[in-house]
Amino acid sequence: MTNFAKTVALLAALLTGSAAECIAAESSATYVEIENPLASPHPLQGYLRQTKAAGPSPAVVLLHSCHGNWKRIDERWGKRIASWGYVVLTVDSLGPRGLEICDDRARIDSAGDAYRALNFLVRDPFVDPDRVAVIGFANGGRAALMSVDHGFLEQSSPNKFRAAIAFYPSCLGLKGEMTAPALILIGELDDWASAKQCRNVVEGRDDWGISRQKDKGVPIKLTVFPGAYHAFDAPQLTTPLVLKGHHLEFNKPATDQSSEALREFLGATIGAKE
Repeated sequence: MTNFAKTVALLAALLTGSAAECIAAESSATYVEIENPLASPHPLQGYLRQTKAAGPSPAVVLLHSCHGNWKRIDERWGKRIASWGYVVLTVDSLGPRGLEICDDRARIDSAGDAYRALNFLVRDPFVDPDRVAVIGFANGGRAALMSVDHGFLEQSSPNKFRAAIAFYPSCLGLKGEMTAPALILIGELDDWASAKQCRNVVEGRDDWGISRQKDKGVPIKLTVFPGAYHAFDAPQLTTPLVLKGHHLEFNKPATDQSSEALREFLGATIGAKE
């Protein structure tokens, strides 16, 4: 981009009130080795986006779906969240395992990958270790919820996530006994991840009709978007796609509303201190 083009873009951003996002878009993500290749059989990798803040900033770990697309997640959400003032680490869970899509093992390991990324971030002097959230999409969304669900994984980690956000996750079988605030964003018409199952989790019921103890765990916030399907935030799905018998389709109103809900939730849970 020429200097003239940059100036025009910045002026346009100022007129639309989005100068911060325009400036953030100028900085590219840095490819990082999250772990020493000699320390793990599948050392994680990812894209890291820093902030311009002088002191430690809140941070976010992004987890992709079972179909990979971690670079698209970084481009679509990593860049946007970084423009809000957060350090962002988008994790590649499949590449280091030699996979293009999840196998059963990778599905199970996704929540563990979240904590591996968290352990990397808390060592960064530009990150406030007490203000890190995890955000996931589809299987990554389920992993995000599992990361703050009371259990061995969360209890055994010395480092903790302070919030979790899940885009169209499968809520089947989740206990919903959260140790940190959680937000679920899902389409009413999603036929791959059920909004009804997520409502059950939020209301304290499991899929066998057993309710968890009242007031046990941190409350979960649920936003269901009418008319929205699975992967409603993926702009490449303007033309609907049927994948493995499931309907995937971009929905701009749901995407815009989810962006606003995400920004508000991050601000309330790990955002700038008073």
